[in-house]
Amino acid sequence: MRDLCVPIPVFDENEHVEITLDYSGKKQTINYRVETFLWDSDEDHSLGGDHVAVSLARIERLKNSIREYDKGWELIQIFTPAENARTIQVLYRKKRQ
Repeated sequence: MRDLCVPIPVFDENEHVEITLDYSGKKQTINYRVETFLWDSDEDHSLGGDHVAVSLARIERLKNSIREYDKGWELIQIFTPAENARTIQVLYRKKRQ
């Protein structure tokens, strides 16, 4: 399947979106989810000012969240968190059976 970029104005935390495509007389419904995961943990601040250690801790926490996510959904995009954000958003698409 080819990808199609459809701008959606606002995605709030843990939003679910359903898009129905109609092409060549065929209809297909595609489900998306934006999930929110912890990005900035209080544990990160205990690492002192070590930015590399903080970055690695955040990446590892995000990797674990993605690895443990419902296997019926596939990772599409990881959004860049805002500066000083406590959370990070991730876009998933429901896998076709």
